[in-house]
Amino acid sequence: MSNYLEITHMEKEFPFRAFLNDGLTITYPHFHKEIEIIHTKSGKVNIGVGQDLIELAEGETYLFSSGVPHYFLTSPDSERYVFQFDLLMFDEVNLRQAGEPTLFDLFENGEPLSRNWPASFAKKITELLMALYQTQEAAPIGARFRMEALLHLFVAECYQFLPPKKEETAITQPAAVKYQETLDQLNLVFDLIENHYQDSLTLEDVANAVGFSSYYFTRFFKKNTGQTFSQFLTDYRVNQAKCILAAEKIPMVEVAEKAGFASVKTFHHVFKENVGVSPLKYQKNILEG
Repeated sequence: MSNYLEITHMEKEFPFRAFLNDGLTITYPHFHKEIEIIHTKSGKVNIGVGQDLIELAEGETYLFSSGVPHYFLTSPDSERYVFQFDLLMFDEVNLRQAGEPTLFDLFENGEPLSRNWPASFAKKITELLMALYQTQEAAPIGARFRMEALLHLFVAECYQFLPPKKEETAITQPAAVKYQETLDQLNLVFDLIENHYQDSLTLEDVANAVGFSSYYFTRFFKKNTGQTFSQFLTDYRVNQAKCILAAEKIPMVEVAEKAGFASVKTFHHVFKENVGVSPLKYQKNILEG
């Protein structure tokens, strides 16, 4: 499966964001230059880092350094906080002292899993993360000053107390082999979608390619992605259309064709139903924004 470069949508002037995801929100293998932190609010969250599967328990934190491929599997009855920020928001040239590692090296070589951190450090990081999230949500006067201060405190704590990375950070679950088999099968599906979304791709085509009956594949795909195959393919095509609309000024019939829709009428209806505005209105908003 390809590791997709994710372009995070953050304001250039203040490249930080935080949000809450439920366990049915899955993310496919991707990477980005921003630091990402996951904190489990409730339940257990299954995350993938490279070829390893890690189960984050409630209250645990995982820190992804810049460029690390990762993904999320369906984790029913769970919620997770997601924090992302660009290291460029820190004045590293003037703030970093002689002998201190760069910010990139700090997070690249630091232990990412909080169960391997000193308890006092893990507690402090949790407090800072919750303060960041609450400040963003409440948006009081001076919110950005407070959030920037909290982020600087976070970095300072990491400089002082983040332990070096353990050789075996990932905790392999008893079902890891089964998960790997599932991921390999999903690989085939995602590759087919990526390479053939512009074609008339049917559930039967994909089921045959994976070696499943249509009935079994329907259940398998819904269980592991939280969506039906049709929903997933539609979302993929809509996202492709968004990219085209943001980058190219071409007739809507060509946008529809490039995104894999059978007709411009179907494209218009599906896009508006999923995005809330027509393709033309969406493009206008993007260009004006």
